[in-house]
Amino acid sequence: MSNQNRNALPIYIQIAELIIRDVDAGRLNDGDRLPPEREMAKEFNTSVGTLRKALDELTNKGLLQRIQGSGNYIKTGQVRDSVYGMFRLELPEGGGLPRADVLSVQTLDKPSTLPRFGYSGRGTRIRRMRYLNDTIIAVEEIWLDESVGRVTKDALSDSLYRHYQKQLGFWITRAEDRVSLGEVPTWAPESFTKTPGEPVGYIERFSWADQDQPIEFSMTWFDSDRARYVQRLK
Repeated sequence: MSNQNRNALPIYIQIAELIIRDVDAGRLNDGDRLPPEREMAKEFNTSVGTLRKALDELTNKGLLQRIQGSGNYIKTGQVRDSVYGMFRLELPEGGGLPRADVLSVQTLDKPSTLPRFGYSGRGTRIRRMRYLNDTIIAVEEIWLDESVGRVTKDALSDSLYRHYQKQLGFWITRAEDRVSLGEVPTWAPESFTKTPGEPVGYIERFSWADQDQPIEFSMTWFDSDRARYVQRLK
């Protein structure tokens, strides 16, 4: 696995999520037998014990059948509580483990250019650069309504939705995406694959927890040469 910041997801969760995304992408199918555990541990550059924790996680989610003396077999179906269950960008070949570099976190008055969402006139603005595995694919700006809490840069993990659940006590239950074309924002870092003003794929997302109003609004600018937006109907 890639070296990541101190707030990255635990390695066993990363492995489990990567396998879930491979199943979603059709790279692993119902009944497929996974390689022997020692081979998988070597592939992921981790210990057999950590690998087994990842397999336990998949078993608990109903995605894996472990047969003593035979091996570990994929079981397809509806996976609940996947950390990246709402992350729709994939590598062109499918899958890829999402991660993020946090560029800035600020609590601000909501600018008039934002659509209406939430209950407060203020929110936390988070800007990040996104990866799939080690490939830079996108930059994003997320606004979280102040009514549900504030986010600090030091506490953020690669999965923002998991952070909401663990640190702020709520879970994003549904989202609405609007996909179109946009232009790379002026604040995008030089290391991003496209320069400010270049046309790229663009996603606006409204996200709900258990309130009537969406409590999060986000904008994602993605390099369509490196990633695809994928929505599967099941």
